[in-house]
Amino acid sequence: MEYKVPASELERRMKHFRKQMDKDFPKWNLAAIFDNINLYYFTGTMQDGVLLIPRQDEAAFWVRRSFERAMDESLFPAIKPMESYKDAAAGFKNIPETVYMETEHVTLALFSRFKKHFPFKEFIPIDLQIASIRSIKSAYELSLMEQSGNIHRRVLEERVPRLLREGMSEAEFVSELFPVMIAEGHHGVVRFSMNNAEAILGQIGFGESSIYPTSFNGPGGNYGMNPAVPLIGSRERKLKRGDLVFVDIGCGVNGYHTDKTMTYIFDGSLSDNVIEEHFKCVSIQNKIADQLKPGAIPSEIYNLIMENLTPEFSKNFMGFGNRQVRFLGHSIGLVIDELPVIAKGFDEPLQEGMVFAIEPKKGIKNVGMVGIENTFIVTREGGKCITGDHPGLMPVF
Repeated sequence: MEYKVPASELERRMKHFRKQMDKDFPKWNLAAIFDNINLYYFTGTMQDGVLLIPRQDEAAFWVRRSFERAMDESLFPAIKPMESYKDAAAGFKNIPETVYMETEHVTLALFSRFKKHFPFKEFIPIDLQIASIRSIKSAYELSLMEQSGNIHRRVLEERVPRLLREGMSEAEFVSELFPVMIAEGHHGVVRFSMNNAEAILGQIGFGESSIYPTSFNGPGGNYGMNPAVPLIGSRERKLKRGDLVFVDIGCGVNGYHTDKTMTYIFDGSLSDNVIEEHFKCVSIQNKIADQLKPGAIPSEIYNLIMENLTPEFSKNFMGFGNRQVRFLGHSIGLVIDELPVIAKGFDEPLQEGMVFAIEPKKGIKNVGMVGIENTFIVTREGGKCITGDHPGLMPVF
């Protein structure tokens, strides 16, 4: 099958996992991985099963469904079929008292089913260890993200202006944008770690819709289809002359994402004050990007930017009203919202090969969300942008 993750890549990831576990948990004996994204990361396929990693033995991916597809898609060396966790447990003479496992996305029901056949006494979370390994991208991963970034740039900087027309609804715009993304090479879904969520594209808003409150942990917003589907866009909000158009969407290639926000001025103009606020955000993005070098501390970058904002500009920065988020950017890869984050509390130095989406934005009453977002690779020279360099507020007539 096409798009197989190279065996050398899977070997590298497992080697780094074992090294991280030895460092953080010198007495570990068995790790269990259930989450689809992590299963794909370590095995190259996304099936219903469990990856068991004994310290002194070969790791095995036990698959309930579909074993045949796993064998077709994956170059992982040990894939085994199972009807239930009982089959996987039969391969162990002694179940260790402590099992190391994810906790963010493992439900109580799944945990109970697993523990029925693996009667360990305690578990220890390894979410942060896996996140740390995933945060540093290989050349293979970066190549996929650069492909995604090229698609992002073409679509948002070249194709979107041709789609916008007076009187179209937000929902119509999204329905026309999505096939363009697919035709350009987007893998068709945008994934988030938060709630294990998936979206079609992201947040798109005309004017004040882009500052409407949502449950999503980001600066922007939109009306959505209705209370049951607070996503995509409104059927009622139609594009009119002078509107600010806010397009904050993810893109991906073979599982790996980039994140980009572009703003447009549709057939009109905005006030000088709005334009000034927007370009202050662009300047902040560029200042952060310059600091994305190995050894830089995310929390220090965050504090330096925030401490130098004027009280007036701070109001509605990174959100609107009481819905301001407390970060300036986030790591990105197999999901949009990876770790680490450009925020307080993230004190580990950046490393070469990390990738961040930097998104300084500001809500403006009766106008919408101005600002910018692009995806950057951490390099010795500073952040390397892979999603284009247009500053936003692109005029569309």
